[in-house]
Amino acid sequence: MKNKMTYHPQIGVASSLPMAKITRESNENILAEQPAPIALSIIPENPAELLIITSYPPRECGIATYSRDLIKALNNKFSQSMEIKVCALENNEDIFSYPSEVKYTLKTFLPDGYLKLANAINLDPDIQIILIQHEFGFFKMQEQAFMNFLHQLTKPVIIVFHTVLPRPNEKLKLAVQQIEAACVSVIVMTHNSKGILTQDYDLPSDKISVIAHGTHLVSFISNATLKKKYALGNRKILTTFGLLSRGKSIETTIDALPAIVSRFPDILFLVIGKTHPEIVKNDGEEYRESLEKKVKTYGLENHVKFINQYLPLPELLEYLQLTDIYLFTTNDPNQAVSGTFAYAMSCGCPVISTPIPHAREVLTRDTGIIFDFGNSQQLAEKVIQLLENKPLRKNIRNNSLQAIIATAWENSAINHALQFEQLSQGKITLQYKLPVINLAHFKTMTNRTGIVQFAKNNQPDLHSGYTLDDNARALIVSCMHYKLFGDAKSMAYINTCFSFIKRCILPSGSFLNYMDTEFRFTEQNYATNLEDSNGRALWALGYLISMKEILPEEMIAEACVLFKKAMHRAEKMHSTRAMAFVVKGLDFYYSAFSEPDLFNLIKTLAKRLERMYEHESDNKWNWFESSLTYANSILPDAMLHAWQVTKEPLYREIAINSLDFLISKTFSDDGIAVVSNRGWMQKGEKYNRFGEQPIDVAYTVMTLSAFYEEFKNPFYLDKMRIAFDWFLGRNQLHQIVYNPATGGCYDGLEEKNVNINQGAESTVSYLMARLTIEQYADSEINGKKEFKVL
Repeated sequence: MKNKMTYHPQIGVASSLPMAKITRESNENILAEQPAPIALSIIPENPAELLIITSYPPRECGIATYSRDLIKALNNKFSQSMEIKVCALENNEDIFSYPSEVKYTLKTFLPDGYLKLANAINLDPDIQIILIQHEFGFFKMQEQAFMNFLHQLTKPVIIVFHTVLPRPNEKLKLAVQQIEAACVSVIVMTHNSKGILTQDYDLPSDKISVIAHGTHLVSFISNATLKKKYALGNRKILTTFGLLSRGKSIETTIDALPAIVSRFPDILFLVIGKTHPEIVKNDGEEYRESLEKKVKTYGLENHVKFINQYLPLPELLEYLQLTDIYLFTTNDPNQAVSGTFAYAMSCGCPVISTPIPHAREVLTRDTGIIFDFGNSQQLAEKVIQLLENKPLRKNIRNNSLQAIIATAWENSAINHALQFEQLSQGKITLQYKLPVINLAHFKTMTNRTGIVQFAKNNQPDLHSGYTLDDNARALIVSCMHYKLFGDAKSMAYINTCFSFIKRCILPSGSFLNYMDTEFRFTEQNYATNLEDSNGRALWALGYLISMKEILPEEMIAEACVLFKKAMHRAEKMHSTRAMAFVVKGLDFYYSAFSEPDLFNLIKTLAKRLERMYEHESDNKWNWFESSLTYANSILPDAMLHAWQVTKEPLYREIAINSLDFLISKTFSDDGIAVVSNRGWMQKGEKYNRFGEQPIDVAYTVMTLSAFYEEFKNPFYLDKMRIAFDWFLGRNQLHQIVYNPATGGCYDGLEEKNVNINQGAESTVSYLMARLTIEQYADSEINGKKEFKVL
């Protein structure tokens, strides 16, 4: 494999040292010297190959679709870390036109092909790991050839069991044990399947990982809008989908429909999907025709619609979003997992399902309803109960969306990739790929008044009103975006957020924070200390003023007037973070207009921060307060700004030492874990890690950027990229916090889940971090420089 000198994505620029070696052990010596050129590291030109053995589109089957979705997610997250190739499984003489990632094919019914494939893989220098999507039906004609193939491979093999049958006979048990013995790891999709493998097959538990079936993130469109699009009016919609076969037991629903129609005459049952190709070969359309006959017998022609197509994914997801209830009626109690109802849950569908293991594991009383196999009367009762209870459907929808988010394909990709990295013996090092810059959700959240405070999922919650805090940060994001891209649309958002700030200032020069949808300032303004909000407003105004060369003169002049009006109130501030925000704003203003009163106020506020630091700090606690709370990185950032203006050496020392201390408390080999909003870190005490907020990570990214720009120490660049990767899944849950489908950011990282709401603070925080890191990004995204401006 060739090597070349190239950019190292983990630290934003290339480095001559391995990342683990970049430390702050001699930082004072580094900072005292003139910045030296950063050497280039040698990293592989071509990433290691992962070979996935699976059925693959255009072959139509569930596992083919599963593998396509997994590979797409892996490429979207980790294309810089590994190259994914496919060995497509074929079970007959059909000839398919495959996409470029297909490197090998295997006709599973021909015994000689297995040995040839094993030799080819063993001799292929690029392939490092093999992932096999296993279904017993794939290899039923050549079971021994497949077993020999596994044991002939000389590279690490991971097997994914899509079917796990309980209570095996001795032949099946031995076969599974022999498969496991040839593999370094086993993946299943439910904890029930893992339990069966350990208890019924005696497989070692520590060799088995559970990675749930992936689901698609959806940028939600209203149910009514989609019903109108598909000419469904206001009808109540029941849906099922998938390749049609007798195992789907569609007749269970058709037999239940007369009772449902008598209560809801506008009901429509959508049966989406072609008949399974293997069924068509053997039996033609016999099963579909039997269903159509049953529909006519019941006189249900106006209540059942067969969509005999393999729908494109976007269209399928829209049908699921317009669905009022999703029905999963399989009659196979041993079906381990269903991708179809997982997809339905991810689209917000209340699900009624037969009790397959996957359903029993995922559908609780809060997330769905289970009925007995083949029991049409029970199904009718459950459907009627759910259709009559709109609050219950809404509650199930919300709970389902929260429960299913961990299974998003992006999270599935992360969990797979972590395993690949662990088993690759150093040949795969994960590098999270930067998402394109996407303002879609920022724009969804912003109207002519300003950016709305909260969201329910990805929809603005207008009842939550607006805050100065959010609009000040949104002004900074809009300015950052305009500064980078000169996008004319960004000017509209600059004007909107600037106008909101102007609404909030009082004649006294102080700002109010909370505004309702009627543009009235609420009582909360008079029950809350607003110093931090005032500080953020001055930071935002100062940042805007610093862009005087590219923004309209009238806007800059007006911002200066507002800043000066509010600035004198800042002299009375004693809130630590409020003073820090103001120092940042003063420095930005000072960079445009070097006025003495700005300089003097920076010195005044920095002196207060210095005294706080001197009072609280000791050999083990280099900080300004007796606890680490929120927005911590703003404090060393402010001291850096103060030193840059005043050149006071003590400010520089405090800035460096306090940031070093903060890094030591929030970074580890696993990434960053910012201080929780559920409990501060008190001096000398442990703290609750859960309840991490995007805003704290974003401030950390911005602070590390400021320190890198000043000192050119790659240590800061390394930590900045690690911090940003928190949004992409390098966190204690190994889950995305940024939602690439919407462009929004989830509201927090809790102990066991993300908070799926995507409010203003979190989304603006993500964009602050993403726009900050853009200047250090690799010059190529998806093979070319690309910015997604929506």
